[in-house]
Amino acid sequence: MTKCIGILHYASPPGVGGVEVTIAHHAHHLTLLGYTVRVISGSGAPFNNHIDVYINPLFGSQHPDVLAVKRDLDSGIVPEAFEALVQHQLDALKIALDGCDVCIVHNIHTLNKNLPLTAALARIEIPSIAWCHDLAWTNPQYLPELYDGYPWDLLRQVWANTHYVTVSEARREELATLLNVPPDFVDVIVPGVNPATFFHWTATTQQIVERLGLLDSDGILLLPARLTRRKNIGLALHVLHSLREHSGRDYRLIVTGPPGPHNPANPGYLGELLELRRTLNLQESAHFLYELADPPLIPDDDTMANLYQLADGLFFPSTQEGFGIPILEAGLAGIPVFCSDIPPFHQTAGEDALYFDPLNEPAEQIAARIHAILDNSSVVRLRIRVRREYRWEAIIRERLVPLLEEQ
Repeated sequence: MTKCIGILHYASPPGVGGVEVTIAHHAHHLTLLGYTVRVISGSGAPFNNHIDVYINPLFGSQHPDVLAVKRDLDSGIVPEAFEALVQHQLDALKIALDGCDVCIVHNIHTLNKNLPLTAALARIEIPSIAWCHDLAWTNPQYLPELYDGYPWDLLRQVWANTHYVTVSEARREELATLLNVPPDFVDVIVPGVNPATFFHWTATTQQIVERLGLLDSDGILLLPARLTRRKNIGLALHVLHSLREHSGRDYRLIVTGPPGPHNPANPGYLGELLELRRTLNLQESAHFLYELADPPLIPDDDTMANLYQLADGLFFPSTQEGFGIPILEAGLAGIPVFCSDIPPFHQTAGEDALYFDPLNEPAEQIAARIHAILDNSSVVRLRIRVRREYRWEAIIRERLVPLLEEQ
């Protein structure tokens, strides 16, 4: 049976903030993975037709009753109204969490923005993941508002039936010290990025990336050309094979253009390329985009721009060209250029490209030179690491889901 996941915070999307962004991505991707998700907060609004949103202003930090109690608490006084508000919050939480199997709780275990809510949550018997972005007891900004005893001590105690998560190694050390537990008592699950949103991917780009699994690769070379002989795509396949063989990494090649007039079953350049790809065992790594749709997929200008943003390098092995516009496009995209040593490319790239002899230089040597540049570039290394390890989908699938299934 699929679990129902509650996600609780003072505020939720469409509010803008680091926690709200995290909630939106967690809810979205967990829903895609088949979980039922209910977002619970003091302020917010429905933001996805497939996600239940439960809003009760009592759960926020700006409700008048919460603010009135907080004024006394900040002075070290637990007012008579506190316990009544805790009970009110407890009754509301029971309704909000009804049917939830586990609740991801952001900051309420460790911040004093709504201590009646914290106290009420402590009385709810539901497996919880305390997602601790911020810690009141270790922040000089909040220390003047904190005092020994109940309810402030709730923010520095280990709660039963609760798994603790922070967003960085530094915060883990800080929380472990505060709770007086070993660091490995606390998990680190970092925030992420969404490449599709960040780069405004087209639907075609999204289709290409998902079909080919490009974001999990170790490096992507873009070859923007039609499948014609002078584009020298056979050399690209041999270089890709050498890159993969000698590095042990999952390098990919994207060839964007459509085929010529030859049927793949007949002799001709396209037939040669497909046979070479099969011989080199590159069917899962050398991608001819035309194969992804019928009629052939031909990227539009926006999709081409997305592919340049996604690629880690331009590979342009033509034996002859009149000019070489892709070199200019790669320059705008800020990716390294690996191209044939022919006069038009020198005119375009000058000294800012890696040149190779497209007819006589061994593919193994070209591959070694490309690998050295990619491997020694801090910019390329970081973009590949972010793409593989810091995108929301990967973080949620690999780190959050196993934790939810343990609860």
